[in-house]
Amino acid sequence: MESSAVAADLVDFLNASPTAFHAVDEAKKRLKSAGYVQIDEKQDWDLKAGNKYFFTRNYSTIVAFAIGKKYVAGNGFHIVGAHTDSPCLKLKPVSKVIKSGFLEVGVQTYGGGLWHTWFDRDLTVAGRMIIRNKKDGSESYLHKLVRIEEPIMRIPTLAIHLERGVNDGFKVNTQTHLLPVLATSIKAELNKPASIDDSIGNGAPNDGSKSSKRINPGGEQHHSLLLQLLAAQAGCEPGDICDFELQACDTQPSIIAGAMKEFIFSGRLDNLCMSFCSLKALIDATSPENSLEDEVGVRMVALFDHEEVGSNSAQGAGSPVMFDALSRITSTFGPDSKLIQKAIQKSFLVSADMAHALHPNYPDKHEENHQPKFHGGLVIKNNANQRYATNAITSFVFREIAAKHNIPLQDFVIRNDMPCGSTIGPILASGVGIRTVDVGAPQWSMHSIREMCAVDDVKHSYEHFKAFFQDFSQLDGKIAVDI
Repeated sequence: MESSAVAADLVDFLNASPTAFHAVDEAKKRLKSAGYVQIDEKQDWDLKAGNKYFFTRNYSTIVAFAIGKKYVAGNGFHIVGAHTDSPCLKLKPVSKVIKSGFLEVGVQTYGGGLWHTWFDRDLTVAGRMIIRNKKDGSESYLHKLVRIEEPIMRIPTLAIHLERGVNDGFKVNTQTHLLPVLATSIKAELNKPASIDDSIGNGAPNDGSKSSKRINPGGEQHHSLLLQLLAAQAGCEPGDICDFELQACDTQPSIIAGAMKEFIFSGRLDNLCMSFCSLKALIDATSPENSLEDEVGVRMVALFDHEEVGSNSAQGAGSPVMFDALSRITSTFGPDSKLIQKAIQKSFLVSADMAHALHPNYPDKHEENHQPKFHGGLVIKNNANQRYATNAITSFVFREIAAKHNIPLQDFVIRNDMPCGSTIGPILASGVGIRTVDVGAPQWSMHSIREMCAVDDVKHSYEHFKAFFQDFSQLDGKIAVDI
């Protein structure tokens, strides 16, 4: 029952988070409900020991932290890092495509998705928009999240009668095959409201000022039908939409399933499952009144955008966002610039990203002695070539916490004859200089539009992260290295 309760909370988080922007928005709501105060990177920070804070960057990365009551500048940070993004299809800057009498939506692939799984799914769009707002004779521009709940698009497969060899290997041309169908041209034209203004670019006078404030001058960038749907959802006029970042999304909700209700079927488990578990662990480890009474460090969760494409952005793990947070917190409590280097050497990062569970239909894809299984707890990831940042010291810390709380734990090493993926772990370990262990809950169908993990492992992950926040300070004081 306890496992189901945590898993049910994860399902709610997943269903509220079709995009990285929505995931940050949901995290923000949960943090505020738990007493965390939002601060702004553009402003000075007035921080106090014993208090809890968070900030967002680009509304797709969020960093939350709780300062121990015994914290002093130069003490360490105890961090769980994860990422908010997942492979998907993002709308192109010019998404309007008309072919063979059909309105299609131009998309670009984001990350390394299993693109064949996007065919024959009931799709919609979600993301964020910049909306022009007129009030009292002045203009401002609003940032607003948007999500159309009902299915409005589909990428249909070709009938086997027209492609007899498809079962010998379904090869997807991501430029020509991955175009969601929005409507037929004739239906869209017949139902086009008379108020839709396509005069710009069609011979009407224009001094240039009007087109600069519209995303769709002359109806050339995006289908008017799509903009109508988005405007209706956002409560604005289509002409007030200045720009957007949207992606195609599956409309099938996340669910606890299986004959024994032991699985979670969902999109975006990689990596919203780890984002949720770390966030819930931080909130629950800092909610009791005396939870920070004896804490000498800072407990932190950092959820980054753009991990699936290399983390090289202003809000990715390759940016200074985490180092900026560590520096500003440290400098608030002590002006000596050398204290941040001391703090980093006392700090510890758990890089949490989903792991590959042993697949019963493909057992040869796993190394014989490293076969993570469902219900077996978090997986410590090891790679001699530093594709993961784990070493003997960092894995020991994580194992010791598991042993103390009787939490199961597993190990993973990729086969020598297969390439190894990577995470934010090596990026942050090398960029910041922080001790790091790479871990993740086991799952199947990674990077599919519909993934799968085990209910028990959600609970194990949450409990392990929570124990890490509660126990790390005391355990770290007993470890002697580099002396």
